[in-house]
Amino acid sequence: MTIGEYSQIYRGKRVVNFSMGDTPAGGDVVYRLTQDYDSAESQRDLLDNFLSQVDPSQLEALIIGAWSEAQEEGPGGYLDGLIERRAQLPALKALFIGDMTFEDCEISWIIQTSYNPLLAAFPNLQSLRVRGSTNLELQAFRHDSLEELAIECGGLPSNIVDAIAASTLPALNHLELWLGSDGYGFDGGIAPYQNLLAKIDPRRLRYLGLRDSEISDELAVWLAQQPWLGSLQTLDLSLGTIGDVGAQALAESPHLGTIERIDLSHHYISPPWQQKLQALPCTVVLEDHEDEDDGDRYVAVSE
Repeated sequence: MTIGEYSQIYRGKRVVNFSMGDTPAGGDVVYRLTQDYDSAESQRDLLDNFLSQVDPSQLEALIIGAWSEAQEEGPGGYLDGLIERRAQLPALKALFIGDMTFEDCEISWIIQTSYNPLLAAFPNLQSLRVRGSTNLELQAFRHDSLEELAIECGGLPSNIVDAIAASTLPALNHLELWLGSDGYGFDGGIAPYQNLLAKIDPRRLRYLGLRDSEISDELAVWLAQQPWLGSLQTLDLSLGTIGDVGAQALAESPHLGTIERIDLSHHYISPPWQQKLQALPCTVVLEDHEDEDDGDRYVAVSE
């Protein structure tokens, strides 16, 4: 499966596209800047055109959608432009970089860039969501305002996980990582994630998403043993390959506490263990049951 739809709602607001030559729709919306594959204008041209038609001082959230030749170059023009105009963007709290479908560019082909300069330039940023991990760079950083960090990809390199583990993020309460497949960049096993959660104090998280993972069973067995598990509101292991081993660990965990929701969508769990999970005193999402292909399981998003 690949990503076939754009975000329709972001931060609780309707998403509206903006391309070169458009006039902003107005209203309480979030704009998505988008280019065709062979657009003539540069990323900076489109950003400047957009900011010239809205009040930058009131801009709270922005989505960067498909950019021209996304499989060949990253979104550096957009990021550099935002950094240069940061004084005009005092209200900017949320950014989603890479909201594109497979028709624009497959997720594992999206070229990314370094995000440390952006994070340093926007100390009040509360949410950063990035799609794609090819050429993604992140070094350990401190950010006192970042509440939500999400990286969607077909394969997450362990050096990115290690960088997050080494960072200082006192406000973080939503952590969402797509681990993906070792055929598309996943190279870590479970150890980097054990280290990450040990370093960031997971008791302050409301949402933990370790999604799209080919080691979902191993993660579930380990998570089920953690005393802090029940302090989460949501555990999200969706899009992965969880089966009966992981299902049993979660169903029998003594640490579920007051957890409200466990999302296991796209799973390989047998009907008996689905029934046991659904008997838990929380919402368990079990959509999209998959059948093994000659003993093989596949994550939902990898290409």
